[in-house]
Amino acid sequence: MKPPITEDKLHAEGNYWLFDKTYISEFVYGGIDGAITTFAVVAGAAGADAAIYWVLIFGFANLIADGFSMSVGNYFAVKAERDNYEKHKAVEYWEIENLREKEVEEIREIYEAKGFKGELLEQVVEVITADDDVWVDTMMKEELEMTKDDKTPVKTAFATFLSFNIIGIIPLLSYIMAAFLDLNQDHLFLISCIATAGAMFIIGFMKSKVTEKPWVKGVVETLLLGGLAAFLAYFVGDLLAKYFL
Repeated sequence: MKPPITEDKLHAEGNYWLFDKTYISEFVYGGIDGAITTFAVVAGAAGADAAIYWVLIFGFANLIADGFSMSVGNYFAVKAERDNYEKHKAVEYWEIENLREKEVEEIREIYEAKGFKGELLEQVVEVITADDDVWVDTMMKEELEMTKDDKTPVKTAFATFLSFNIIGIIPLLSYIMAAFLDLNQDHLFLISCIATAGAMFIIGFMKSKVTEKPWVKGVVETLLLGGLAAFLAYFVGDLLAKYFL
C-alpha cells in the first residue's frame, strides 16, 4: 500500500507555484481588479458610443499599464515585508550573541506566561536556547509575532500581472472578435456584460475560498462591485459624450 501523498511531497515532486494555493490570493485580487477596471473602460466607451478601435486601444492600455502597476506594487509590498522580517531577525541574532542572559530570561518569561512552571519550564528554556536558530525563530514568533512569508516578490508580482491580464481581457473579447470578424456591433457591449459577469462569478467564487466566506456572498459582492463600476463608467461616458462629442 502506497503512503498518502502529503502537501509537502507534492511540492517536493514539482508542484509548480502557478498551481500553488499560496498565490491564489494574488490571482483572485489581480483578476478582480483586471476585470473591473477593463470593463469600466468598455462601459465608458459604450456610454460615449465610441468606435471599436478606441475601446481596444484604451482597453489594452489599461491591461498593460494597470496590470504592471499593480504587480509592481505587490512586488515592493512583499519585498518590504521580507526585508523587515530579515532586519528584525538579524537584531535577534545580535541580541542572543551580545545580551544572552537577557534573551534567556525573555524566553523564560514567554513560556512562564503560557503556564510552564518549575523543572518543565527550565527544560523548555534549555532546549530552545541550545540552538540559536530555534531560539531566534521562537523569539520572532512569540515576542515579535512575525513569521516569514513563503511568497517571493517576483512570483507574487507575476501572479498578479498574469491574472490581471487573463481575467481582464474577458470584457474585450467581443470587441476583439468584432475587429476581425463581420459581427453585429449593436450587441457587443451586451456580450461583454455577460462575459464579464461570468468571469466575476468565477473569480468571486475563488475569492470566497481565499477569505473562507460563503461563496454566495463572495460572488454577490464581486458582481455588485463590478456592476457599480460599470454603471458609473457608462454614465460618465454618456455624459461626457453629450457635451464634448
